[in-house]
Formats: sequence, structure tokens, C-alpha cells
Amino acid sequence: MKKNKDILKIAKQTILEESKAIANLIQFLDSDFEKSVNFILNAKGRVIITGIGKSANIATKIVATLNSTGTPAVFMHAADAIHGDLGNILKDDVVICISKSGNTPEIKVLVPLIKNNNNNKIIAITGNKNSFLGNQADFVLNTYVEKEACPNNLAPTSSTTAQLVMGDALAVALLELRDFTSTDFAKYHPGGALGKKLYLRVSNLLENNLIPFVLENAPLKDIIIEISEKRLGATAILDTNKELKGIITDGDIRRMLSTTQDFNSITAKTIMSKNPKTIDLHAMAIDALQVMEENNISQLIVMDKNNYKGIIHIHELIKEGII
Repeated sequence: MKKNKDILKIAKQTILEESKAIANLIQFLDSDFEKSVNFILNAKGRVIITGIGKSANIATKIVATLNSTGTPAVFMHAADAIHGDLGNILKDDVVICISKSGNTPEIKVLVPLIKNNNNNKIIAITGNKNSFLGNQADFVLNTYVEKEACPNNLAPTSSTTAQLVMGDALAVALLELRDFTSTDFAKYHPGGALGKKLYLRVSNLLENNLIPFVLENAPLKDIIIEISEKRLGATAILDTNKELKGIITDGDIRRMLSTTQDFNSITAKTIMSKNPKTIDLHAMAIDALQVMEENNISQLIVMDKNNYKGIIHIHELIKEGII
């Protein structure tokens, strides 16, 4: 039985073995990879990805990556395919078969059926180019590994990592050739932090906010009430023409109270911070966060050209999962 002191050694060795397997993939890239990418890029149908066992698990991840980056893809388990799911494959679809050995019984049954039904093109991701799958496929992406990270050379480890990386290489190549931008990415990721960073705008954050402001000559009492009632920790200071002149935060109030004895003479103009940091109403929320972080502030005044529109607080960005 291994001692605790061997745990890190085992982990490091595993990572080293798998990193070698990934690095070796570079030497296997050839014209078949280019042809595969171009064929998928120009295909009228979808990408159907199939496999069995651990290769099936890798297939589902590659499907997710392709779908999220602009290439429609569907997972089809190899065992299910020969028991009714073969109907998922349409005439113009491209099929990617993943198998380390390329000789599993399910693959041997499935590949001829795919070729006979609609004569779909098959891309093999396999560690054995001379296998049944390698010989039957139209294009072969070689994911050969010398050994698994498993000490018994049995559990799929390095081989599945190699399959995953080859799938990522396909997805990224397709992404770049499609000129897939961050805006496109946002369309496929509307939920969660990733999507919000790409599509959420400052105007969205203001939708439910009150708009705190007082005039320059407002007394201390009015300033405190405005900050308290609007619950944004700050208020904008405007002149009689509704032009922005400054900002007062709850921190400004606390600092003033600790240094001032005569509160009756205090007005907004005497304690406000001039030239406050602002953000455009139509800017991205992630840009607002950057301004806050760069200036070490928690509130940001929102403007639409020269018109004051409100204040956003860093807590709103946290709530939306931007941070």
C-alpha cells in the first residue's frame, strides 16, 4: 500500500504522462486533419459524434464544445446506434467515430451501416490507424499514445485525454475559420457568468434602480435621506440645469462626520467629489467592473451622452455573476 508521501509523486507522474501524450499529437497531424476541418466547414448537415465506453464520454464533451462554438453537433452512442438510433444520421451529416483501438465490436457493426445507408463521410479519431475503423474511415485523426497513465496500462487516461485534445483542436480550427466572435459566443451562452460578461449592458443593471440625486445646495439631512432611500450607497450631485457636478458616497459622509463639528453649514457642494467616474449607459457591464476595479470604487455614475441616468453598485455586478 502506498504511503501518503507518494500521493503527490503519483499525481505528478500522471500529469507528466498525459502531457507527453498530448505533445506527441503534434507529430500525427497531417493533411487528414485539414481535410476533416474543411469537410465539416462546408458540410450542409450536422456533425454526429459516436463512441462507446470512455470514448463515448469524450464524444459528449466534444459535441458540447462544437455546439457552443457554432458547429451543430449531436451525440449518438455506438451501442444505441445499432439498436435504432441510426436514424439520427441524415444524408448530409458528417460522422466522427471515436475509438482507441478502432476494433470494438460495436464500431465494426456500425461503420458499414453508416457507409451503406447514406454514404456519409466518416472521420475516425483513433489510436490505431491500421484498425478496422482506421481503414474504413474517409479521414483519420491519429491519437496514438505509447501508454496510459494508469500503472497497469489499462484504465483509459492518456488515450482519452488525447481524444479530447484532438476534438478541441477540431473545434478551435472550425471556430477560427468561421470567424466566430465573442458576440457569436454570447448568442450560444446567454445564461451564466460567461454569457452575461458578453451581453449584459449597464442599461440592464439600471432597469430596477432608483435614481439618486440632490442639488448642489442640498443640506446634509437631505443628502443622508437620499442615499438611504435609494439604497445605492451614493447620490449624484446636479446643478439646477440637471448637469452632473459630483458624487457623494456613504464613505464621504462618514469621513466628513469624523472631521466636522458644524453640520449646519454643510451642503452637497462642500463635500462632493468633483469629476466622478462615469460609464456610458450602453457600455458592457464588464467594462463597468473594470472601471470600478481600476479606480477602487464601488459605485459608478451612468450617463447617456450628457444626461445623468443613475448609479450602479458593484453589488449588482456580483449578483449578476459578473465577478
